[in-house]
Amino acid sequence: MPQRNPASHLVSGALGGLIAVMVGAILIATGVIDTGKKTTVVEQAQIASPGSDAPKGTALKTVHQIYQQVGPGVAFIQSRLQSGASPLIPTGSGSGTATGSGVALDKRGYILTNAHVVEGASKVVVRFGTQDPVEATTAGRDPSTDLAVIKVDPSKTKLAPLELGDSNKVRVGDQVIAVGNPFGLDNTVTTGIISALQRSIDAPNGFSIDHVIQTDASINPGNSGGPLLDATGRVIGINAQIETGGTSNGSVGIGFAIPIDTAKQVVPQLESTGHVEHAYIGITTGPITKKQAHDLHLPVMDGALVRAVSPGSPAAKAGIRAGARASSGLVGGGDLVVEVAGTRIGSPLDVSTAIATRKPGETVPIKLYRDGKLLTVSVTLAKRPARVPGQGSLGGLRPFPGVP
Repeated sequence: MPQRNPASHLVSGALGGLIAVMVGAILIATGVIDTGKKTTVVEQAQIASPGSDAPKGTALKTVHQIYQQVGPGVAFIQSRLQSGASPLIPTGSGSGTATGSGVALDKRGYILTNAHVVEGASKVVVRFGTQDPVEATTAGRDPSTDLAVIKVDPSKTKLAPLELGDSNKVRVGDQVIAVGNPFGLDNTVTTGIISALQRSIDAPNGFSIDHVIQTDASINPGNSGGPLLDATGRVIGINAQIETGGTSNGSVGIGFAIPIDTAKQVVPQLESTGHVEHAYIGITTGPITKKQAHDLHLPVMDGALVRAVSPGSPAAKAGIRAGARASSGLVGGGDLVVEVAGTRIGSPLDVSTAIATRKPGETVPIKLYRDGKLLTVSVTLAKRPARVPGQGSLGGLRPFPGVP
């Protein structure tokens, strides 16, 4: 027999008093009890509010309405993984099943998810709601953005594509909704806000994913690849990682979603060729503070300070120099990048943004300060390698498809 918590008596008493107060309030509000004062009854408003780019006059929706709207388009994904084929299944551990989520893109059968959900998968099975599971093939993966496109036969399952929003127009504080399959609990909805923008996280291959959305909507293992939605039900991000506290693998209110605008650039290439070729310079940079600028005698207060140059990279061939770390922790002697391909560089994030739309083989001018002098060097961009040189496959990633 379950033990009864002594505190439950206190809870019951408190509830009894609360109910009496509520009943009285209802009677007053409905006019059964006349207090002699004018009473205004305020109904609970919809939790959601339109996003910043919503058309004027967009109707408010409750979370339930949005859930009903998008639920049929959120996929439950199971990937059969072999030992050593994925960093999620260590060598020698046999095989396992990773579970994740996905977003129906169109009626042709294409589904968007995370690359790490299907990495090393020998078999992928997809299910929408209560429909029968169907097998899927991987159309393409891009480890650099942790995005993948899988495909099902549209004649074997009913598809309800979700509307894609504009992640460039979201604001900190906007309400958001996450739908997915945490810990295998399918069709789970959670709510929160956009906690921050312009975050950077590590991709599965160790490179940086930029312009990431941070949210406090609860997401957990199994939410990978599922949608982060704005208050009208449009997809603004693909849930990818969480920050965990201590030894816990669960949500602590810090989750990260890859912007849907990044997906819009990647998806067509994955559908047509199965991969994405990213331009590559081969430098690791850090921010410059006013104190560092003063101590290192730099002529400007912002830019990207070169901390490392990969051997044989385009940057190395162009003669870009990295700094040496001093005992004080400063990186001295390195080049300070202030412009790439005509784009002003105020921080390290700007460097990757400046070449995001460039193609391998293009030559771009880079302006930098060296020993107090402004120089311009020409760099011929290369194809990004499969992973960051010297890093493991995860490169610090905190992926969370459910792995039993």
